[in-house]
Amino acid sequence: MSVRMSEVAVGDQLPALSVPLTRADLVRYAGASGDFNPIHWKERFATEVGLPDVIAHGMLTMAVAGRLVSEWTGDPGAILHYSVRFTRPVVVPDDGTGALVELTGKVAKKNDDGTVKINITARSADQGVLGGASATVRLPE
Repeated sequence: MSVRMSEVAVGDQLPALSVPLTRADLVRYAGASGDFNPIHWKERFATEVGLPDVIAHGMLTMAVAGRLVSEWTGDPGAILHYSVRFTRPVVVPDDGTGALVELTGKVAKKNDDGTVKINITARSADQGVLGGASATVRLPE
């Protein structure tokens, strides 16, 4: 999908996105990122350190939330600034289904410099997992 600045208004909702994460996804991400912390793949270790189960990498959660914006703009290069606060982990059970990260976004502001601020909401298991998530994008006229 590609969107133009002239088509955007404050309050517009981005198309929702749901991203499933399984243990296999976590293993692939660990290999790609080099982050082999056992809280992301070893249930016994995760529970021994006080987690409810294996959790997704924070940066993986951030990346899937960023997909909401890049899919809406149609151009990942349109994202000029992107930030989040990690508020809760995404728990990924070993049940054949895993976890679902549900993403929504809203146009919060059209800036004078021709950019748009998007506020992002990320939820998993009916709880917010990112706080203060937002992106600033430059759209074609």
